[in-house]
Amino acid sequence: MQPAATQTERNTEIASTVVATMRQLGVLGLPRNYEIFYEALSGTNRELGLAVLSLSSRPTQDELDQIGRAFFAHNHGPGIIEHARDVIAKELEEVASLLRSERSHIEKYGRILDETSSGLSNRSLLSQDLLQKIANAMTIATNSTIDHGRQVASTLSDKTAELESVKSKLEEYKRLADTDPLTQIWNRRAFDKEITRIYNSNKGILFNALVLVDIDRFKDINDRYGHPVGDKIIQIIAEILQTSIRGDMFVARTGGEEFALIIEGASEDATYEIAERIRALIEQTPFTSSQTGMNYGTVTVSMGICMASEAEGPEDLYTKADRALYRSKVSGRNRVTRHSAMAGRAGKSWLLYKKD
Repeated sequence: MQPAATQTERNTEIASTVVATMRQLGVLGLPRNYEIFYEALSGTNRELGLAVLSLSSRPTQDELDQIGRAFFAHNHGPGIIEHARDVIAKELEEVASLLRSERSHIEKYGRILDETSSGLSNRSLLSQDLLQKIANAMTIATNSTIDHGRQVASTLSDKTAELESVKSKLEEYKRLADTDPLTQIWNRRAFDKEITRIYNSNKGILFNALVLVDIDRFKDINDRYGHPVGDKIIQIIAEILQTSIRGDMFVARTGGEEFALIIEGASEDATYEIAERIRALIEQTPFTSSQTGMNYGTVTVSMGICMASEAEGPEDLYTKADRALYRSKVSGRNRVTRHSAMAGRAGKSWLLYKKD
């Protein structure tokens, strides 16, 4: 393990490198730009690092914001929402104007019909020539109204497509804001909302369980093999967690090497069996480099379980599952502990993203 002083020196060195790199590339010293380069240069996110390396020698702010939206959606939410609001307001005004125009055109067509009807009622003035003129006028007015209607329909179709595009972008932002960029599973923000949802109904309390998962000795892995290897191990474990439960169950990365599962519709014994099966599967999975063939050894996880019915609310549920996880750690790691089978210990806070 690295001494605290050594880690502080490394952080200071990274910060200096970030500032120098941004200055060399002509990047504005905005907090959101600094976050991109700090995460890229610290090596904690390989995909982000590759995205930064692909930038031109003089990246534009738009290019940087594209990366920011992909990896740090929470920083770009207000801008995305404000842009969507402006687009929707503009489209609604144009649709309203279009409908006003259509109403005016229809009213004009109605007046032509009224005048024509009045002319036809006076039989003494009718002649073949007058009837021909009336027919021509009616044909022109009708065709004009039909053509205008087609134009309105076409324009409304275009507006609908533009609004659907805005809706799609907003949905994508929501997905990105709740997705962990490294593993592509839910993040801590999404987890905080999901664990709160459990206590919105008696059914949720009766039929849900929380399982906390922590990779054993993960800092040792990072120190020995480097952060890129650590990231790859996190991705593999995230995939195992996601594919080992039903599609309607919830799995999130809640911290660096920490994960959470919300198991619905299972008893405590069944939840324990699911957790134990996942633990054994991770222990049996070979963690090797596909490029070099290097074997990184056995990777294990410790897990803690608490049933929602054992807790008074979401914070209490997290605290009790965390106590069970802690017991697994101090009991030798690579094991699953039920909160119901142990005495309590102090846990840690859970609502990192309580305020949206």
